Amino acid sequence: MNKQEALLLDDKTIQQVSKLFKIISDPTRIAILYLLENQELNVGTIAKVMDMEQSAVSHQLKVLKTARLVKSQRKGKSMLYSQMDNHVYSILDQGIVHIKEENEK
Repeated sequence: MNKQEALLLDDKTIQQVSKLFKIISDPTRIAILYLLENQELNVGTIAKVMDMEQSAVSHQLKVLKTARLVKSQRKGKSMLYSQMDNHVYSILDQGIVHIKEENEK
């Protein structure tokens, strides 16, 4: 295998990256991800902060959890959600930097 062939992505990886970008392209999901950055919150708190119905927040959390972008942990009667890791924030932060640079022009 030459260097150029080694740099090509396989179809599965391309599809997975595309799916990730589709998931994080939703404004509500971006807002939820940033709410959960470095803190645990329950659905009710997220819904209140975002002025949304709990059912709508629950749906978005399920999408984010399935994509392994958030995790949940039961504490007493409450289910707390938090970030899975920092990788997604690196991607989003790069997008924010790009937008801010474009807006300054």
